[in-house]
Amino acid sequence: MFGKLFSLMSTDMAIDLGTANTLVYVKGHGVQLDEPSVVAYVNQNGRKVVHAVGKEAKMMLGKTPIYMEAVRPMRDGVIADFEVAEEMIKRFIQKV
Repeated sequence: MFGKLFSLMSTDMAIDLGTANTLVYVKGHGVQLDEPSVVAYVNQNGRKVVHAVGKEAKMMLGKTPIYMEAVRPMRDGVIADFEVAEEMIKRFIQKV
């Protein structure tokens, strides 16, 4: 009984955090998101405020204004910037 209740309220998903791309797989639906592992953010009072993630952020690489930075939070298969990676994951899950 509880299994059916919880299955109505949750979705099984897997996230592959790659250095180049991040994939989000949803059980029964396959890969629902395949986007570059890139984040564009602005530093505001010591906090990194995310402006864009994925394809939109990748288009900004090397073209951001002085006050903005576009980065890859994954390096050599390891999370290099936890704060930015966390926000990227949240945004990707929201897209699914």
